[in-house]
Amino acid sequence: MTSRELVNRTLEFRNRDGRVPRQLWTLPWAEIHHPEKLEKLCRDFEWDIVEPPVTYREAPAVQGDPHVPGEYTDEWGCLFQNLQRGVIGEVKQPLVTGPDWEDVGNVHIPEEWLTFDRDAVNRFCSGTSKFVLAGACPRPFERLQFIRGTASLYMDLVDMPPRMREFIKRMHDFYCRLITAWAKTDVDAIRFMDDWGAQNSLLISPQMWEEIFRPLYAEYISIAKSYGKKTFMHSDGYTLPILPSLIACGLDAVNAQIFCIGVENLAPLKGKITFWGEIDRQNLLPYGTAGDIDRAVDQVYETLWADGGCIAQCEFGPGANPDNVYRVFQRWQEKRP
Repeated sequence: MTSRELVNRTLEFRNRDGRVPRQLWTLPWAEIHHPEKLEKLCRDFEWDIVEPPVTYREAPAVQGDPHVPGEYTDEWGCLFQNLQRGVIGEVKQPLVTGPDWEDVGNVHIPEEWLTFDRDAVNRFCSGTSKFVLAGACPRPFERLQFIRGTASLYMDLVDMPPRMREFIKRMHDFYCRLITAWAKTDVDAIRFMDDWGAQNSLLISPQMWEEIFRPLYAEYISIAKSYGKKTFMHSDGYTLPILPSLIACGLDAVNAQIFCIGVENLAPLKGKITFWGEIDRQNLLPYGTAGDIDRAVDQVYETLWADGGCIAQCEFGPGANPDNVYRVFQRWQEKRP
């Protein structure tokens, strides 16, 4: 069975005799601090989910490197400041500061992303047996935070200025066009993201989320499905209140902090969505023992596996013990043939 077949069977809950698919997430931090351990991981385990290389006919306007100390300006014009090598920094000065979004013209919507080389993407897809995720990742809520600043954005969501409402429509239209362009290629899945959870709750009320943001994700999923693509979403924090709604929209896989949510609380969702990882990177990956890792993987498998529904994934990022990261995939390998 190829990786592509393995992932599709897992997403469709018909993986009765194959192993659990695998994907490792890394930040440059891991390459800098643990290059040999990272090399061993990649040598000993096969990763089933990949992304295509992306080139553009019109280069996006960026300045700097997001993973080195200093300043980095992204494709939208947001200025990030970074203090630590190997991770990305934060936006300290938002682009839109006017109370009524009167300076929203400072924002550059990166139409250049639509000029990606589709033929190169298709050649990559035809040349691999891996499951291929699209090389674009819409993130409307986080983009609004980068543009406006988190505290101001929360105030605006309560009493939305007309110019902000109009900008959301423009941003959403761009993201829909971007997803459509990628869905027309030979990739296997479309992906998007937004971190929606604090440690114990959503960052906004579930009602506000349903009203403002659910329709955006529903349309992304609808577009992808119309072209026969699977859909993947990443969202950190306590996101349990919105998972049933995302399932109702047709989302295939979610990368969530399931140990922050509580694995046992996800049992009612078994067989309804695939949990694309993960293993607790707040406590277990940096501080756990090998036994702790084994018990965590066992709990995920026993609670959520239903001839599919789980992808073995964790993040090798700041603070993670490389031996624990290795043990995650070792234990998952022991769960299936």
